Amino acid sequence: MLKSFFSDTYQFEAGCDEAGRGCLAGPVVAGAVILPKDFEHDILTDSKALNKTTRESLVNDIKEVAISWAIAVVEPEEIDRINILKASFLAMHKAVDQLKTRPDLLLIDGNRFTPYPEISHECIIKGDSKYFSIAAASILAKTHRDMLMEQYAEVHPYYGWERNYGYPTRQHREGIRTYGISPLHRKSFQLLPRQLDLFKEK
Repeated sequence: MLKSFFSDTYQFEAGCDEAGRGCLAGPVVAGAVILPKDFEHDILTDSKALNKTTRESLVNDIKEVAISWAIAVVEPEEIDRINILKASFLAMHKAVDQLKTRPDLLLIDGNRFTPYPEISHECIIKGDSKYFSIAAASILAKTHRDMLMEQYAEVHPYYGWERNYGYPTRQHREGIRTYGISPLHRKSFQLLPRQLDLFKEK
């Protein structure tokens, strides 16, 4: 069973997580969620442990019960400019900055974070399988990013993004090899085992 809160010391704890860090294309998306301290849920857990239908069914539940929630996007151009780790932290900061209620503590999924000078934080490895607020943030981030990639797949149909969501699958890499890259590909990533003549956008 996931935990509802980290400490009695803090009134408002915001769970933060990102989606899309390991993708070859598309943005990195972060979610931030403040839940009531008495929140419990029988199904809510790490988004990676849930199927697409279940994740989508939980989105409205999260938004309805949350004290505050936010989703933020950092685009591929910015990822290439500052690197994916910094872009992931930036997305989390943008999400936190959008929260209507100011958190006293941030629960960050992972082991690193760029801290706020005025907000405490705790980095929690596999936090999305330990705390409801982080799990909720992971679901909002992943479902929003999946929706974006499905929309992008209609414009760029060669890469199977409606199925792989930009992750490095065989179909995705075959699309890159055959058709070259799109404007949504992350040029700072190793898109193929050998980059070859990739940087001719189609």
